[in-house]
Amino acid sequence: MSLIKKLAGQTAIYGLSTILTRFMNFLLTPIHLSGALSLHQYGIVTSMYAFIAFLNVMYTYGMETAYFRFATKQDQNGNKVYNNAITSIVFTSLLFSLLIYIFSENIAATFGFAGDGKIVQWVSLILATDAIVAIPFARLRLLNRVYLFTGAKLSNVLLNYLLTVFFFYICPLIVNDGFLPHLKPFVSSFYDPSQMIIYIFIANLLSNIVYFPFLIPTFRGLNFKIDAGLFKQMFVYAFPILLTGIPGMVNEMFSRIMLEKWLPDHFYPDKTSMEALGVFGACYKMGVFMTLAVQAFRFASEPFFFSNAHDKNAPALFARVMKYFVITTTLIFLFVNINVGWLSALLIPQEGFKEGLNIVPVLLMSGLFFGIYINLSVWYKLTDRTYWGTYITLGGAFITIALNYILIPIYGYQGSVWATFFTYLSMIIVSYFVGQHYFPVPYRILPILGYLVFGIILFYGSIYIEAQGINGFLINNSLVLVYLCVVILMEKRVMLKNV
Repeated sequence: MSLIKKLAGQTAIYGLSTILTRFMNFLLTPIHLSGALSLHQYGIVTSMYAFIAFLNVMYTYGMETAYFRFATKQDQNGNKVYNNAITSIVFTSLLFSLLIYIFSENIAATFGFAGDGKIVQWVSLILATDAIVAIPFARLRLLNRVYLFTGAKLSNVLLNYLLTVFFFYICPLIVNDGFLPHLKPFVSSFYDPSQMIIYIFIANLLSNIVYFPFLIPTFRGLNFKIDAGLFKQMFVYAFPILLTGIPGMVNEMFSRIMLEKWLPDHFYPDKTSMEALGVFGACYKMGVFMTLAVQAFRFASEPFFFSNAHDKNAPALFARVMKYFVITTTLIFLFVNINVGWLSALLIPQEGFKEGLNIVPVLLMSGLFFGIYINLSVWYKLTDRTYWGTYITLGGAFITIALNYILIPIYGYQGSVWATFFTYLSMIIVSYFVGQHYFPVPYRILPILGYLVFGIILFYGSIYIEAQGINGFLINNSLVLVYLCVVILMEKRVMLKNV
């Protein structure tokens, strides 16, 4: 049980940093949606950040996981593994970003905003910096330097927030309203109110620079050189992770890239397809509550799984991890859905963006399923059968593309979230049955399904409670307490075990 507590503690620290980071990002959303950007422009922002998420996989091409795997092998030199990973990432990142920068106008035209290639140019620089710091951050995680990791992430998002406030609020005051008049010539030299969308990406890039002072400890002993033999082993291990990651990003981001393309004209009578994408992107942010938990768990669990893989009790340990993960994420699912009204008021200030909130329950459950898949995927990483991850996610990508193609013209963005739901469900099923053959883990399926179904039943029960205001808030949230009480009663014997 002490190992579970250790994982829970590290997950909590990563989770706190991720929550605080996302909270600061929450504060960015009202700024972006306060009138500075139109629905069409926010659709562009949504598509570009989907583009960034997709290409982040290409830029790191599985080297993070390869670093964990080889740095924890007893016969490997950790510094040599680190040097190989970061040298290759730096070289390829600069090359990829140079190509994107050169062809920025063509890419902008492909995404439906021809003539705005500058947006893509800034994105290319963001991609390079994101990738270059990926391996140093992986090293911090492997060394359990969670507080340094947290400080870097929080400083980044705080600077991003301050820069966004500067560009969206301070600059207009200086240029138009006479605030701090001695700064007007300087601000006017770069500030263009017709290009507000650009400043979102500029703030992102500038805030990435703050990472590097925190990562100085990871650069000690760094030599930019490649050991050809070791790199070949690492790349052979990592390449299937890349092939896994690409369809994985298709599963996660494809709808946000293709919704504008596959949504029929006038599907939503008062909106263009790009404006509908803006609504979808804004409401998709409600899924961030589940994303926080899954991301925090992933940060803590990857080094945890590799470090404990050789323990004879590892399968039973991993089974307990899965159960507690499902208990926690089901609680998040229930709480967010019950409180979606006031949570959305904080996150999405403009009423025009809220009409897509009906996607939230399916969106949250899809995120929960993705977290379950992360748990299940440990078997092919630990047995060096990463090619199975490729097979599973390729199958998932095919389902994603097919279902989006079928469902978007019929159900709009509601069809997109259902496509994601069924994709992750299918990946869970395949990964479980194949994984039990190569790396059997005694998952307690009935209790896991029981907690999940119980949470869903409580949520749908809350829909029929018609009390409003503070009474409705208290009555609905009493269902959350019911869930917690049942969990405590069911798990009491296990939780009190001092093993």
